[in-house]
Amino acid sequence: MYPFSLLRRRTKSDPGESSGDGSESPALYVSESDVVDSLKAKSKGKLHKIEKVYVQTKRPFLASRRFLFPLGLLLGTIMTTLYMPSIPPYLMPLLEEYDIFLPSLSGFGNISMPALEFEWWQLTEKVLAPAKSWLENRDFKVGEALAEEGLSAHHPIIIVPGIISTGLESWSTSPEYRHYFRKRLWGTATMIRAVVTEREKWVAALTLDHETGLDPPGIKVRAAQGIDAASSFMAGYWIWAKIIENLACINYDSNNLELAAYDWRVSFYNLEIRDGYFSKLKASVERFKKRENKKVVLVGHSMGGTVRFTLDIALVAHTLNTFSRSTTYRSFCFKWVEAAGFGGGGPNWVEDHIDSFVSIATPALVRTKAMAAYLSGEMKDTVELNPAGTYALERFFSRKERARLIRSWAGSGSLWVKGGNTIWGNLTHAPDDPPDSPHTFGQFFSFRPAAPAVGDENAEGEQDPQPKQEIRQGLGNLTVEEAGNWILEHTPETFQRMMASNYSYGFEKDEKILKKNNADHTKWTNPLEMQLPNAPSLKIYCLYGSGKETEVGQHEESSNFADGATGTCGNTTECSLEGFTRRSPFDLPLYRSSMIDVGVTEEGPNTKVKNGVRMGEGDGTVSLISLGAMCTEGWKRKRWNPAGVKIITHELLHRPETLEARGGPHTSDHVDILGAQVLNEMVLRVAAGKGDQIENHLVSNIIQYAQKINWD
Repeated sequence: MYPFSLLRRRTKSDPGESSGDGSESPALYVSESDVVDSLKAKSKGKLHKIEKVYVQTKRPFLASRRFLFPLGLLLGTIMTTLYMPSIPPYLMPLLEEYDIFLPSLSGFGNISMPALEFEWWQLTEKVLAPAKSWLENRDFKVGEALAEEGLSAHHPIIIVPGIISTGLESWSTSPEYRHYFRKRLWGTATMIRAVVTEREKWVAALTLDHETGLDPPGIKVRAAQGIDAASSFMAGYWIWAKIIENLACINYDSNNLELAAYDWRVSFYNLEIRDGYFSKLKASVERFKKRENKKVVLVGHSMGGTVRFTLDIALVAHTLNTFSRSTTYRSFCFKWVEAAGFGGGGPNWVEDHIDSFVSIATPALVRTKAMAAYLSGEMKDTVELNPAGTYALERFFSRKERARLIRSWAGSGSLWVKGGNTIWGNLTHAPDDPPDSPHTFGQFFSFRPAAPAVGDENAEGEQDPQPKQEIRQGLGNLTVEEAGNWILEHTPETFQRMMASNYSYGFEKDEKILKKNNADHTKWTNPLEMQLPNAPSLKIYCLYGSGKETEVGQHEESSNFADGATGTCGNTTECSLEGFTRRSPFDLPLYRSSMIDVGVTEEGPNTKVKNGVRMGEGDGTVSLISLGAMCTEGWKRKRWNPAGVKIITHELLHRPETLEARGGPHTSDHVDILGAQVLNEMVLRVAAGKGDQIENHLVSNIIQYAQKINWD
């Protein structure tokens, strides 16, 4: 049948088509009845021809050929200019021989070809060189250069990605999630579609059970497997892709290269119980060692850098029944492998199987934006949004929802600050304080004193400087230890139990206790409470960036309690008891009652506070002390490094390129460093058995900062 809806129908009042002589031809009206009659006539052997009438409409100028054709010529000329550095040399002698000049240009006289060539060269090489560099494809460049030097695959490699970088896919077969089966709910465009169209389902799928730390009933989400699991987060946003491409240039492939993907939401205990993650990782190392007859190189980024310790630390005489939940991958993994009753590899397993560990941007001691996120769902990235963005985010995915989701991820608990005031300082000074700074980084949380409430007068009729109610008093400044306790006091009991059963954040100097801690899985996530493995030939390469502003503390609002039962705002604005959300007169959350006090901004030569976030040194995500203090100072002491494991520290100065969306080959941003040229080169040299060519290289003041810590 004819699709009636596709036929153009006109009434008799419609203007007719223009004929060739300029006159108007009668309009042709085609109705549904006409088509039916035509079909009946055709069935009787009569052929009725139905004319199709097209009405030509005038296109907008921007869609016309008069605009698009010149635009195409212009773009083609620009692209040709970018990639043609000079006038073809074979043309120059011919033009000069016949004394050919360009015609006069707007009264500027004749322009000779040599002069034009010089001007052309200046334009392309001096002005357009950055654009040419930006457009140039740098893929495989590092690998090709090292291959020409003669480097080739030597050690098998296992890559351990960082937190949130591994893709997560749905294995749920329940009817409401069946259309997401084997599709990624974290990473790829499927995640964006799920967040936009079915946000509640997406949040429910990624939220773990707050009591068990496992999947909720009817939901099953697992880590995607294979090299693609963390090669890219989404199309065009690479993570490990650059390193994998360069490794391939020196003869690495799926036979000697593996990516150990994991569900980063889950505690280490549940990773082994539910997924057998560490058993699989141990088996992969042993398989590589047996097949290649060479020790394995582990490469970890960010929280993936913490996996190594579980593989390498101690001989533990515990049974699996006593194995409670924990995280921080580097330490936990080495520990688990060597521990009796766990991996059962014995005290020499690391020495026999692991050649090197390449630790990229690993937050060993951690002082990150995660602390405030546990409490209120706020962090530096959200408070820097403009009011419109704030409104959209709050309405679409509120702070309370974000905080509840983050607290269900037991794996994220390893981001808690370690070492307490011994590492991070007190209310008067901190190791990484800038000289002559009016503030100290030892003040992890800072509160503006709240104005006394009406009625808090003393006997003399003056306002009482110390109001009785906690939510109306200025809490002053809190160190990292005090801030940690304060957060736990204002988070759900399930979160408190999870933290207590999985983690330890202390500072231990007694060698006897450190040896005992080898039998306590809750210590395995903290490098300050455990020892490096018994592996004298092991080499640890600490590679990280420096020179980028990094969050090191927050200014907080004392009137907000994340999960308090009651509360007041302490001012005249309306306060929502459920979410403690201040409302503007138009009921828009433009004035957020976030824990971060966005009203505090200060910038001077030695201090910077932006939207309530205090900035210091680091790689944009992890502070400098967390990145380098253990590498440059802590592990030099025998109590934490009894076997004398060799530690090489190489800092990369952050030097991003303006036209590069990800910073270019000289960036040292926490994630983008994986595409940095120098870092790729160092990873390939270690893999090729040339790690001895990497030397200690420092560009920051980490030595001075680390020496101010009271290690002894």
